[in-house]
Amino acid sequence: MSTLQQLREGLERTWDSLAEGWSHLRERASQALTRFQPGYRDGALETADEQFLRHSARWGLLAAEVQETSDTVHIKLEVPGMSADGFDIQIQDGNVAVIRGEKQVRQEQKAGRYHIMECAYGQFERAIPLPAEVDEAGARARYRDGVLHLSLPKSPAAVARRIEVNGV
Repeated sequence: MSTLQQLREGLERTWDSLAEGWSHLRERASQALTRFQPGYRDGALETADEQFLRHSARWGLLAAEVQETSDTVHIKLEVPGMSADGFDIQIQDGNVAVIRGEKQVRQEQKAGRYHIMECAYGQFERAIPLPAEVDEAGARARYRDGVLHLSLPKSPAAVARRIEVNGV
């Protein structure tokens, strides 16, 4: 086999590996990719924070884990940089958790310039399909260390129950 042929095959393997990796990443992260929309005030001059928002990332990853037990659906959502009272959580149609919030800019320094701005700021909304219908009246939520934890009890109709069979 010639050197040119070996080089060609090596490039093909590299390209295939890269394409496979990109496809896997897109498949795994597509639901976590969330749009952030900066809020603007109509007619008023922009503040320094609003100018910062205009140049920040418009998309961010809000990675989630959904776990189902016999009677509860648990959600963990990574949302760093928030405070516990910054969330609006609703259950729609009994089986979709909709989490909204606004990640505020918290600049510690006003001087200098940024070279990398990958953090997303502004209003966001993430809809998470649930594996079972839940009863939102018993829902509990807590936020700690950048992770939102939701505990959603299943609705009585969604809880599996054992049916005993009697012999004749």
